[in-house]
Amino acid sequence: MRALNLVQAINEALDLALAKDDRVLVFGEDVGRLGGVFRVTEGLQKKHGEDRVFDTPLAESGILGMAIGLALGGMRPVAEIQFAGFLYPALDQILSHLGRWRHRSRGRFHVPLVVRAPYGGGVHTPEQHADSPEAILCHVPGVKVVIPSSPERAKGLLLSAIEDPDPVFFLEAIKLYRGSRAEVPEGYYTLPLGKARVVREGRRASLFCYGGMVEVCLQAAEVAAREGVELEVVDLETLVPLDTETVLESVRKTGRAVVVYEAMRTGGFGAEVAARIAEEAIDHLEAPVVRVAGWDAPYPPFSAVEHHYRPNAKRVLEAVRTVLTH
Repeated sequence: MRALNLVQAINEALDLALAKDDRVLVFGEDVGRLGGVFRVTEGLQKKHGEDRVFDTPLAESGILGMAIGLALGGMRPVAEIQFAGFLYPALDQILSHLGRWRHRSRGRFHVPLVVRAPYGGGVHTPEQHADSPEAILCHVPGVKVVIPSSPERAKGLLLSAIEDPDPVFFLEAIKLYRGSRAEVPEGYYTLPLGKARVVREGRRASLFCYGGMVEVCLQAAEVAAREGVELEVVDLETLVPLDTETVLESVRKTGRAVVVYEAMRTGGFGAEVAARIAEEAIDHLEAPVVRVAGWDAPYPPFSAVEHHYRPNAKRVLEAVRTVLTH
């Protein structure tokens, strides 16, 4: 089995999807000849042709509008938004159209499209290049939101997202693109959407996370283990639909919960996780749920202070001490 990074795994998934289904189209800003700013789509236009993999104008609303029209017309578009922080000009298409067509048509029309976008910080990007807008997307009825944390998961989840009959936002942590490698199965395979997974077993407290924060939580759990504290790390993986049962099972086992996410603290998706735990597992809690998140401010465009904004293992361990000593 080969060891691939996240970029290579996603590229391979797109290649397989294009080869398997003539309805699949890949498009976005600079995804064709250049292969994307992170080279995720490198080589795909040359292999599959300019009719299947093509560049668009720098107009996010137009990219989403075209993707919606193509999906309604029977295609399987995979639209790339160059950075998740660039999604905001397309919010009218997302909020007013994308998730509503099945409801609006009483189930007669589906919108089988995927919107890919890199998100999050950790690599010293400029302003608006490190935003984490997943909570906005999760608030849109009718869409799914998937955020993988490793190459082998990303490949299978992306292929499932492309097969899905409804729109899927597929967010990719920039920090993970070339940050690590993992063994990735060859060939075409899918992984179920809507399932969380326990990536590290533990009994003292549960860490709930997704995307780039899984790496951070595993680092914190490793440090805690050296002190004799075994932490359970749960990768949510799909935010919508959320696998609430796996979350609750972990809380019932450990009695303590820390929710870690990179977006701004107020109104972030971690608040939804904390609320569900409070509603459905409060009798099992030995301490209040604690959140570790970004600050209620724009992601800093200055790399010198980025490490103060983005959650790290030290902040996670401080939260763990809080729930253990409550």
